[in-house]
Amino acid sequence: MPLPTVAIVGRPNVGKSTLFNRLVGKRLALVDDQPGVTRDRREGDASLLGLDFRIIDTAGYEDEDVATLPGRMRAQTEAAVRDSDVSLFLIDSRVGVTPLDEEIARWLRGTNRPVVLMANKAEGKSGETGVIEAMGLGLGDPIPFSAEHGEGVADLFEALRPHLERDEDEIAEEDEEGSDAILKLAIVGRPNAGKSTLVNRFLGEDRLITGPEAGITRDSISVDWEWTDFEEQPRKVRLIDTAGLRKKARVEEKLEKLSVMDTLRSIDFAEVVVLLLDATRGLEVQDLKIADRVLQEGRALIIALNKWDVAENASSLFNGVKAALEEGLSQAKGIPVLTVSAVTGKGLDMLMKVAFETREAWSRRVSTGQLNRWFERAIEANPPPAPGGKRIKPRYVTQNKTRPPSFVLFGTRVDQLPVSYQRYLINSLRKEFDFGAVPVRLSLRAPKNPFDQEKK
Repeated sequence: MPLPTVAIVGRPNVGKSTLFNRLVGKRLALVDDQPGVTRDRREGDASLLGLDFRIIDTAGYEDEDVATLPGRMRAQTEAAVRDSDVSLFLIDSRVGVTPLDEEIARWLRGTNRPVVLMANKAEGKSGETGVIEAMGLGLGDPIPFSAEHGEGVADLFEALRPHLERDEDEIAEEDEEGSDAILKLAIVGRPNAGKSTLVNRFLGEDRLITGPEAGITRDSISVDWEWTDFEEQPRKVRLIDTAGLRKKARVEEKLEKLSVMDTLRSIDFAEVVVLLLDATRGLEVQDLKIADRVLQEGRALIIALNKWDVAENASSLFNGVKAALEEGLSQAKGIPVLTVSAVTGKGLDMLMKVAFETREAWSRRVSTGQLNRWFERAIEANPPPAPGGKRIKPRYVTQNKTRPPSFVLFGTRVDQLPVSYQRYLINSLRKEFDFGAVPVRLSLRAPKNPFDQEKK
């Protein structure tokens, strides 16, 4: 399904290309103080708090004969608006509404296309007058915005969402289609934990070199494989064997440094990461550092205790590892801890089952209705604090992306919520929607509107 399209329009030098660059996340469009830098339509893939769309940067709209260069540029702008689902009309709030702005507004009203009016360069008090003047253009209330500094993003999201957000049934169908996609599973850990032996056992052949020496694997090796699950269904897997990660202070050779960088790239590429521990050596500080890196990158994590067939005092070892993980990785309690043997194959089917289940939770999308019903109950059970006597008013929450599950909380002064309260909301989310121990992200958006003065 093609992405919806948004066109940016306005007279020259109001900040259209700066807004374009901010939405695509790259400096694709040339930006300069002189007007008329943009001539052709420039397109790019944009994302705004989880709204994905195609954005078009257009030339400054000028009232010139169609045979002239400015006239041909205007024709390109008109074509972009005809082909788009919604237009962003920018004015310069520091300059105020000009006669050309009024002409563009009349033209846009006649197109019968949705228009979002934006008063750009509204940072500080110098743009307040222009914001007020823009209300008279007949295109609704303007969004005070700063393309240069990123102010007003939350308000822009709320204005665009009704025009761009796809039906949740369509998203669910796409997610369902992607549920059979190949599982990208990376095996990481300290040197000599048995990573290559584990991959060989999965494959049923000596695909990778193994031995008692530490550090045999240097490059990250990916191998496509098919696992037959407990219901005799084939599941596609891409196994990624990686170089062992030693303490940073011990990594001196250039080749090993490159191997470490390659392993870290593999973590970024993976969906689920198995941190393989040597059960004969227990859990070490380096293991916790690796696990923390995986979680910071937003990957789903599983801990596997290898060489379990030769481990001594198995019960106390297992409980000790669990306790150390609970203390050392407090940001993600409940990470699956499994026991396996790469030599005998014990526990490997369960490891794969948990990997697919973890990937499912990592990719889960919650409907807006379910999310806000949970949100109301969570706020009622534990209202937010009022730092400095000023009430924090959370209004609603939305999921802006999956993989890992990420949510945006909107409301007045929500950016002042204490970390402890944010942790309460995240833990409640985990429990309510069965996210387990996968990373859950929560960002806070407090709209800044100079004309929305609340009673203190």
